[in-house]
Amino acid sequence: LPKKIEALAGKRVVAVSAGGMHNLALTADGGVCSWGDGNDGRLGHGNREGQLLPKKIEAFAGRRVVAVSAGPGHSLAFTADGAAWSWGRGSDGRLGHGNAQFQLLPKKIEALAGKRVVAVSAGGMHNLALTADGGVCSWGDGNDGRLGHGNREGQLLPKKI
Repeated sequence: LPKKIEALAGKRVVAVSAGGMHNLALTADGGVCSWGDGNDGRLGHGNREGQLLPKKIEAFAGRRVVAVSAGPGHSLAFTADGAAWSWGRGSDGRLGHGNAQFQLLPKKIEALAGKRVVAVSAGGMHNLALTADGGVCSWGDGNDGRLGHGNREGQLLPKKI
């Protein structure tokens, strides 16, 4: 039977996302908690340690997170100012920072600066972001044409479809 997560008692959780081996919970005050397998830095706590209980991601202190999305080895979020953030496994450029490096802490996706992000979705090896002007950007592994650019090429940086 489902069991209430007592570590979240007293917090008003407004959204959740389950990744391959980790989870994210967004609270009404714009905070984010993560727990599960910490491999690759996917929990955003600055290390690769797993968490048996939800733990607040301190890197977002002073920022209001609006939405989160957990992939199998990485995580995405966007903040009230429209900035998109990623952390965890960087393989295939899935973090959108122009390389394949892993990020142990949330890092702003600079390629989306100036575009107000209103939704994010973490896929297995690629991601999508929706901007306020209705644009859709994709990045990461391009196999099977999953990025929507008419080819199978990967993208290390977000590219408008």
